[in-house]
Amino acid sequence: MNTRIGVAAVDREELRARISEKYRDVAMNPGLGFHFHTGAPLARMLGYPPEVVAALPPGTVDSFAGTGNPFLFGDLHAGETVVDLGCGAGFDSLTAARQVGPGGRVFAVDMTAEMRAKTEAGAEALGLTNVTVLEGFAEDLPVAAGVADVVISNGVINLCPDKQAIFREMYRVLKQGGRIQ
Repeated sequence: MNTRIGVAAVDREELRARISEKYRDVAMNPGLGFHFHTGAPLARMLGYPPEVVAALPPGTVDSFAGTGNPFLFGDLHAGETVVDLGCGAGFDSLTAARQVGPGGRVFAVDMTAEMRAKTEAGAEALGLTNVTVLEGFAEDLPVAAGVADVVISNGVINLCPDKQAIFREMYRVLKQGGRIQ
């Protein structure tokens, strides 16, 4: 239990297990219906262009469960290195990989095995070789310091009680002058 001021007193392992169970369901059975929006209808609500959604594999789109659109802050640039916190089924990771091109790189990080598998399958289906899928947590990223030009995230911060740890990690992996979207 973390008793620092500003950090919720929750059982982090139990919380992670419940979140992973829910997102395992989203990955394996996206048509079940959830207490949150998913899929192409959600992507439309969040302002993703139809051509971006259409360019992604159906399995990636069906299991999309984000809370925002990191690309509303601007497109990524060719050759950039991106870290995607809580990549889920890969919707944003694959979009980022297409934007940064073969000279760029995307590190897609998620704690749920089924979501990581969806990201890997999506990258393979699109022939993207610039996506590396990693098991990990937003509070302890499995990425070297100073590697990223951009960190993107689409909801995972909401699910973690220690926001300060997440932001410390984001700043740790960013290059000097890097940005968060």
